Amino acid sequence: MDYNYLGKTNLKVSKVCFGSLTIGPLQANLSLKQGSKIIRHALERGVNFIDTAEIYDTYPYIREALKGYSKEVIIATKSYAYEASVMKESLEKARRELDRDVIDIFLLHEQESILTIKGHWQAVEYLLKAKAQGLVRAIGLSTHTVAGVKGALEIPEMEIIHPLINYQGLGILDGTRDEMLSLLKQGKSMGKGIYGMKPIGGGNLLVEAEKALTWALQRPELDAVAVGMQSISEVNINLALAEGREPDPEDLEIVKNKVRYLLIEDYCEGCGACVAKCPQKALQIIEARAKVEKEKCLLCGYCAGVCPYFAIKVI
Repeated sequence: MDYNYLGKTNLKVSKVCFGSLTIGPLQANLSLKQGSKIIRHALERGVNFIDTAEIYDTYPYIREALKGYSKEVIIATKSYAYEASVMKESLEKARRELDRDVIDIFLLHEQESILTIKGHWQAVEYLLKAKAQGLVRAIGLSTHTVAGVKGALEIPEMEIIHPLINYQGLGILDGTRDEMLSLLKQGKSMGKGIYGMKPIGGGNLLVEAEKALTWALQRPELDAVAVGMQSISEVNINLALAEGREPDPEDLEIVKNKVRYLLIEDYCEGCGACVAKCPQKALQIIEARAKVEKEKCLLCGYCAGVCPYFAIKVI
């Protein structure tokens, strides 16, 4: 396993970051025992970097996985908070539920441009204060947009960038893959720490997953790549690719038969909460029921988190 420093920070992370979204309530909804076992398996095989977020509700899995584990693990989390008081609550929740005095990386979740970053500036100022107090080690943002990355480059306080990037550019909301890569290259030269997300396009590139993941892992612009993993076999395959090994045929056989999709239950009330939340504009209300445009959907599961009827989920 290769390890890189995230930009100018002193955070040295594994090239593969464990993306915890997929094991939690918004997606596979694994039991605490199952989910923590998968994380622990990845840690024991060299992964030392975990990505989470307040909305993912995966802090309990991570805390359980870390029990009795003595090696250093870097954790990045995120919050939608834009007020200082709400960001303080988010930070305290992360510290409490992860059982950690210090949060390594705290990101503004899903920023769209420099305008949204400025709109969250009270939260940024609180994180800077928390960093000065030793409660946070580095701050930054996550984004699905070229404009979000551009905004991060214009603000020195944004040390870490967590962009959506894959070899087809699927899910980039306002530009092309090459436009995104150009800005990431610039960020790299500026000393920003950069770790990518959605290397397999939220599952849309599963038929060529090995090609897609290998492409992301080999990008010089990326210090690390967050990969969602829902099983021991997926961990084994991803780490084999990261280390230049051939994946075990048994693991490949298990994973190739797994198809992920967005399930919208018949009892959907058509309230539209999911439509408003979807960053990809992949949902709409048709005949009083949510419908998904599969070509746009990245299976992030954010829609599931806001459904008041629990009628939508990634399975």
